[in-house]
Amino acid sequence: MTITDLSVRPDTLVVTWTDATSTRYPTIWLRDNCPSGLHPQTHERVLDLLALDDAPVLTGAQMDQDVAVLTYADGHVSHMPVSLLNAHRPGRPAEDPGAIAAQPWRGDLGAAGISRHKAAQIGVDDVALNAWMRDTARLGLSIVEHLEDRVGAGVDVAERIGFLRQTNFGTTFEVINKPDPNNLAYTSVALPLHTDLPNQEVPPGYQFMHCLANEATGGGSIFADGFAMAEDLRSEDPEAFRLLCGVSIPFRFHDGEADIRVHEPVITLDAKGEVIEIRYNAHLAAIFDMSPDIMPAYYRAYRAYMAKTRDPKYRLTLKLKAGEMVVFDNRRVLHGRDAFDPSTGYRHLHGCYVDRGEFSSRLRLLARSNDAANAA
Repeated sequence: MTITDLSVRPDTLVVTWTDATSTRYPTIWLRDNCPSGLHPQTHERVLDLLALDDAPVLTGAQMDQDVAVLTYADGHVSHMPVSLLNAHRPGRPAEDPGAIAAQPWRGDLGAAGISRHKAAQIGVDDVALNAWMRDTARLGLSIVEHLEDRVGAGVDVAERIGFLRQTNFGTTFEVINKPDPNNLAYTSVALPLHTDLPNQEVPPGYQFMHCLANEATGGGSIFADGFAMAEDLRSEDPEAFRLLCGVSIPFRFHDGEADIRVHEPVITLDAKGEVIEIRYNAHLAAIFDMSPDIMPAYYRAYRAYMAKTRDPKYRLTLKLKAGEMVVFDNRRVLHGRDAFDPSTGYRHLHGCYVDRGEFSSRLRLLARSNDAANAA
């Protein structure tokens, strides 16, 4: 997009584009974002905003190729690239390659509907890495296959995205049947659908579960899209949805080494009212402590969401094979497990987390590299 006209107003610059649309830029915004106010190496803002007038007076504006040259009454001259003005039009958020729209799904997606990608390609090819990450972000769930038969193979894939998230369970963790467990995951019992570590101030983002062995009878993996369940609840029972969004409940994990607790809602919305996070784990929900005036209504709402986690309509089941790794958004996709009989065979999964911020950052860097390659 290029500029066809610049019109100076008392406290605004009006830019007209080649498609005949126009954009108003307040002069305080123009001065705040003048390239001269950025550090030349770090590109961080060094301008003291309080040193400016509330409404700097713009006296002139003209084009010089792909740059708008703006002159102010105090003598300052800004050179504003057209690309900057176009990418950051007030009232229109800039495009974000790290923001992939969530595609809701239900049980009819089936195991066959989960996108599959090969570990070897992800490990060396940024195009394959980008395709896998975008598929994972879209559904919140994917499978990486043909991993090497070693504990660190899944970690290698995760670290193609960014650094691992450390929790009180360590930087990585083994999902095996343990004699003295501090978490139900380390037993052979069935695990109802849940999200991991809702007791954390910020729960881990993407979870990576690399299957090294799954020879026992049982032990199938279960997944459900928490966003889809929340949206269905919003339509079917608006009051229950409102309570799950508006009332914080206690979550707690404690053992001999840690006691980590928060108060947060089961469903978190963004400023536009869209669901962006699910915290649901009936085992780590502590004793409800809200006012008794709303407690019965809240229990009804909480049970309504719980009922959806039991409804086959939402559940997708599969049994991971050795060499496969399931990757999912822990703040969106609920996961669980059927009980298994450890006497019938060995079951060993190796896990780690990468936070959402690292995931989005890698998508942006991959988009930047792709843009640079296309421009070359």
